[in-house]
Amino acid sequence: MKRFISLLLVSLLFLIPGTTIGAEKLILLSTQFNPVDELQYINEKVLAGFTKETGINVDFVPANYADFVNRLLAEAKTGKVVTNTIAELHGGFDYLASENVLEDLTNMPKLPKRTFLKTFANYSKIRGITAYVPWTQATFVVAINKEALKYLPAGLTQEDVLNGSIKWSYNALLKWAENLKKAKGAPMLGLPIAPGGLFHRFLHGYMYPSYTKTQAKAFAGQDAISLWKYLVKLNDYVHPASTTWSNMSEPLLKGEVLIGWDHTARLASALKTKPNDFVVAPAPVGPKGRGYILVIAGLGIPKNAPNKEDSWKLIEYLTRPSTQALILQGTGFFPTVKEASGEVTDPGLQVLSSGVTRQASASFGIPTLIPSLGGLGGEFNNIYRMAYERIVLRKEAPEKVLPELGKRLEEIFKEANVPLQ
Repeated sequence: MKRFISLLLVSLLFLIPGTTIGAEKLILLSTQFNPVDELQYINEKVLAGFTKETGINVDFVPANYADFVNRLLAEAKTGKVVTNTIAELHGGFDYLASENVLEDLTNMPKLPKRTFLKTFANYSKIRGITAYVPWTQATFVVAINKEALKYLPAGLTQEDVLNGSIKWSYNALLKWAENLKKAKGAPMLGLPIAPGGLFHRFLHGYMYPSYTKTQAKAFAGQDAISLWKYLVKLNDYVHPASTTWSNMSEPLLKGEVLIGWDHTARLASALKTKPNDFVVAPAPVGPKGRGYILVIAGLGIPKNAPNKEDSWKLIEYLTRPSTQALILQGTGFFPTVKEASGEVTDPGLQVLSSGVTRQASASFGIPTLIPSLGGLGGEFNNIYRMAYERIVLRKEAPEKVLPELGKRLEEIFKEANVPLQ
């Protein structure tokens, strides 16, 4: 009963005073594009075009992952669904499908003049339904100032790095970062470790698969201990201001770092501003392979949502090749349809796009998806951050820290009713 009341309150908090549910207005609830600059761009440059074309206004309602799930569950349980369209990551759709609160889009009208990439189309089929329409994709890559290429360690070439050869390893990154510190007199490797950054994705989606082949199953094993001992060594070459940086574009543009790892959307500004100064590379390879995250955001419709026809018009508009190219231009999130590639003309985005493509096609790849843990996703993220804080920054022994945190990590997956990944 308490959970029901809590969910109801969350739902009521999100209701927008004065909103009328009708063909002239849609509510788009989204966990994506919620930073202020992205939100403004989506409203002014993307959704404004839909309103101009159709006369239908769209209220873009940003939400964090926990509130997003709680609102939709509350609406479903009360039988008062007011959200028309939703935008969420694959994992969130998986969770919502397990709760039976999504409309099956299988029999909706076909979307013309677009060919969805096969991988994304396959992922959209969840638990026997078409849970979403693939909307945007992203990943995390390494942006490199060309100046850094002068200091590559012996035996590693630019081609090795850009093409993701077996020589482009985490050990090679360590040696490269050491060379840069010696040459420049300060650490030149940047990571978005600040609370608003996405550094936890680097830990669970890149380092862990690269060293253990999994994100959480072997969290405290011997391979994981080796991983953390590596990160302790690497920290000597990570710029100390990384703990204050949530986005690597500005440090890269200022030359404060020469190598930076981040989400494609958060590297786009640097690449667009100085496209000739940077190259983009796949993540390095570890002992077990090249771990990397594949981010898929989709568009769906809640079960029993009003105005499904207008919601589908919005989905059709947002997945057009021209609209997807427009979204890439302002956010750094890449299209999910083949036809959009010819519409990307910005030189910086072309550089970024080439790096994304090379990562997806590089050898020894271990692609992973962000686990679908519903409202527990934030705690999952914090466990990896806490491990970094304690082991790397406070110098606690990984043999002590990992079993402690690993116990709670396993509990999170059990509570979310999700297999340990």
